[in-house]
Amino acid sequence: MRKWEDLLTFSSIALLLILLNIHSDKLFFRWDLTEEKRFSINPATERLLSNLEGKVAIDVYLDGPLNAEFEHLKMAIQETLEEFKVQANGQLDFRFIDPNDFADVRQKQQFQKSLIEKGIPQTTLYDVGANGEQTQRLIYPGALITYKNKQKGVLLLKGNKAKSAQEQINQSIEGVEFELASVIKGLSNTQEKRIAIVQGHDELKPQELQELTGSLQEKYQINWLTDLSQLNNYDAAIIAQPKKTFRNRDKYFIDQYLINGGNAMFLLDKVQMNKDSIPLGGTYAFGYDLGIEDLIFRLGVRTNVDLIQDQQAGLIEVVAGNFGDKANIKKLPWPYYTYLNTFSEHPIVRNMDVVYGKFVSSLDTVKSVGIKKTPLLFTSNYSRIRPMPNLISLDEIKEASNKELFTKPHIPVAYLLEGTFKSLYANRFPPRGIPKESLIKNSVHPTKVIVIADGDIVKNEFNPITGGVESIEFDRHRGQTLSNLEFVMNALEYLTDQDGLIMARNKKVTLRPLDSFKVREEKAFWQWLNVGVPVVVTALLGILFVYLRRRRYER
Repeated sequence: MRKWEDLLTFSSIALLLILLNIHSDKLFFRWDLTEEKRFSINPATERLLSNLEGKVAIDVYLDGPLNAEFEHLKMAIQETLEEFKVQANGQLDFRFIDPNDFADVRQKQQFQKSLIEKGIPQTTLYDVGANGEQTQRLIYPGALITYKNKQKGVLLLKGNKAKSAQEQINQSIEGVEFELASVIKGLSNTQEKRIAIVQGHDELKPQELQELTGSLQEKYQINWLTDLSQLNNYDAAIIAQPKKTFRNRDKYFIDQYLINGGNAMFLLDKVQMNKDSIPLGGTYAFGYDLGIEDLIFRLGVRTNVDLIQDQQAGLIEVVAGNFGDKANIKKLPWPYYTYLNTFSEHPIVRNMDVVYGKFVSSLDTVKSVGIKKTPLLFTSNYSRIRPMPNLISLDEIKEASNKELFTKPHIPVAYLLEGTFKSLYANRFPPRGIPKESLIKNSVHPTKVIVIADGDIVKNEFNPITGGVESIEFDRHRGQTLSNLEFVMNALEYLTDQDGLIMARNKKVTLRPLDSFKVREEKAFWQWLNVGVPVVVTALLGILFVYLRRRRYER
């Protein structure tokens, strides 16, 4: 009888395990136990991937022999893509490709050239072998994403170049999800957001915004707008470096657009001067009256009539006498050309590289009920403010190295303003010809506004020697790559993003480096511990098992 009971119990347990195994494929869950949730993805990314209408193919060109840092980046990309594949319900495939794995040199060069043309620039990888020899290799830390017969390359090595190589790799890891997801979103987006580039007040012209508009057209529908009564038809507006006063009528339409939940980016220069006169003995600089200062003040920011000098500066070409029959041209730090690489932790600017500003002014915040104010960009530790009107001349280069003069650190030069506010015209009459009953006095929907105290960050200047357009993503004097375009595109993504995809840039992966001194001193101890302890424990368990077994059967 006892035997049958045991048999039935065993059969029941076996049957239960078989049933659980059959139905377990219908139960799926993933549990991220990491402190910073590094294997979890943003809900907006999940929604994007789960709603894909076709196959997404991702080729990652970070393969082959890599050093430890880039192996870490490769592993992070692979982990992210594996999570993407799960969330995409079989609609996403990826593979890793070594762009150096070609037998034919010509084919290899052509392939690598095509990667650069698709927006995946090369990076030189330096490594030191075990016996001290140095190796140099070109790698392409990016991916090519294909969806519905459309392709776009994405660079996955980003971050602030002022940081160490390890920190920059870590920042790149933190941004992998957003970089990949934003490209997939762009390729799958059928309903483009509409961006208005405001004109009519001597703003930057189309030829001066070539690079920005080229990038905008890949993601948005853009229009050059002079009739501001049509602003409500757009998801965001860009007002880039106006130099003429806004008429009361135009200001009213901007006010009502923001009251009605519109979004805007103001890139303002508060100081005017003749820049060409600076090398000719100096020029007198004074403030612009743009006529919209009171509207921006109502939103919580005061635009100051001043200029910032910073020791973290760009270069200017100066004629320092003659060298034979030719001018002796030197490149010297010009404190009015500011390298901005101090950022807040907001996702718009997190882990970005340097933003290059020219003749930047300062911003102050004022009380504004209902508006949340978030600073985005700051000057360095060593900066100062020069009130205007004032004389600007090349003699100020001599003061650029005097550290004692630069005593004002981290001056904010860009603010994000979010929330609801009371119309500037709540206690005023609308401009002539506009019915009073059409005035909206209080915010209907929350607005998002970004105020930047410099318009040059988006301006394509022309090279006086070649006559060509200079990129806002590269400083030719210092040979420095810039994040000007990335900053503006991130800002517009935040202004127009209803899903919250940009919040993926908030992901944080904490660096936990080993103590290099302890590693060298205690290496042998930990190696023996890791090898010896399992062997000893296994041997002791074996001896204990034999002892207990012998004791049991000797009775």
